[in-house]
Amino acid sequence: MQLTTHTDYSLRLLIYLAVKQDEKATIQDAAARFDISANHLAKVVQTLVQLNYVVSHRGRGGGLRLGLPTESINIGKLVRQTENLQLLPCFGNKTACAIDSACTLKGVLARAQQAFLKVLDDYTLSDLIGAHQQQLKQLLNVA
Repeated sequence: MQLTTHTDYSLRLLIYLAVKQDEKATIQDAAARFDISANHLAKVVQTLVQLNYVVSHRGRGGGLRLGLPTESINIGKLVRQTENLQLLPCFGNKTACAIDSACTLKGVLARAQQAFLKVLDDYTLSDLIGAHQQQLKQLLNVA
């Protein structure tokens, strides 16, 4: 399964905010650290704010910070909330596939997807940072 750029950027931003800890960050700063589009990251931030993973403060002295403790941010849940998990058109309610009634591929792919998500369910943002927090700070040039 391939994750979308939206989910990729969501995970990167959450890691960055976790490494910065209580310091606020800006979209431009985070985008520069990862060499990604600030415009695309702004759309990701909107999603993460709506899902309460990120808190955004406007104006002078504003910025972004985590909206939840790192141990409360489950990676599987985040992926479910940011991804379109319909692997094939036949995963929807309406299918025009000629072999739909006899096809077992749909069930196999659904099981594979469930297994993928189950593994992600075992991890939190805290687990992703773990013992590598200092190295992540250095790589992201965070004081």
